[in-house]
Parts: sequence; C-alpha cells; structure tokens
Amino acid sequence: MKVVLLKDVPGLGKMDTALDVAEGYARNYLIPRGLAIPATSKELNRVNKLREAEKRKEVRLEEKAREDARKLKAQGVTIRAKAGETGRLYGSITSKDVADAIHESLGMEIDRRKIELADSIRELGTFTATVRLFPGISADVTINVIDEGK
Repeated sequence: MKVVLLKDVPGLGKMDTALDVAEGYARNYLIPRGLAIPATSKELNRVNKLREAEKRKEVRLEEKAREDARKLKAQGVTIRAKAGETGRLYGSITSKDVADAIHESLGMEIDRRKIELADSIRELGTFTATVRLFPGISADVTINVIDEGK
C-alpha cells in the first residue's frame, strides 16, 4: 500500500515522503496513529511540489555560498588585538573572533564551528583560515592581525 508520511518515522522515512509499505502495517499502525495517510494523487502532487521547492531552495543556498566564498577570498579580514613589544598577543584569536570580524567587515553571519584554524592565533601577522560555507564549497580567508595600539 502506498502512503505519505505525516511525521518522521524512525527506520521508515521522513515527513512528506511517499512510500510503499505492507497493507497491514499501514492500516493497523501508521494511519491510526496519525503517522501516515493513504497516497492519493492530490497528496502525491503536494509531495512533488514540496520536493521541487526544496531543490530550488538548495540551489539558491549554493549560489549564495559561492558568492560569499568569492567575497571572503577577495577581501580577507583584519583583526585588531593587544600585543606586547615582541608581537606576541596578550590573548589569542580563535574561530569566534574570526567569525565576529567577518560579520563586522562583510556583514556575513558565519557559525564559528565552520571556521577551521590550524591553531589559535597568538601573534601579529597574516594567517589563513578555511571557512566551510556549504557542502563542497569552502573559502580560504586571509586574516591580518594588527596591533590595537597602532
């Protein structure tokens, strides 16, 4: 029997998915518990429209990620930090600091967990970090750390 899931069912499928299941499983378990409904042509059309909308959204997100990657590669980020006379920072610059600097300078909201630094930055200079924007799309960002006092 073909049904459309109304909720996520572990081990079976996600919401708004059309599936073939055993007739007894559908009639005795899925439908009475409100987990699925019989797959009519109207429901199948609705599921297809949802799937198409999801694909369009995915394409838009990927295009935006590619544009953001170009911006990040082209501009880079400058971070001001307190440093001693030898150029050693009093603290360290982490991925959160890089995410905040990207937000300030470029206006992009990037989750700090998507920024990969080889190690915390502890001195003045120029460094590179990788920002994962979308599956398969990442950008190498140049981070310029300068003394706050200058």
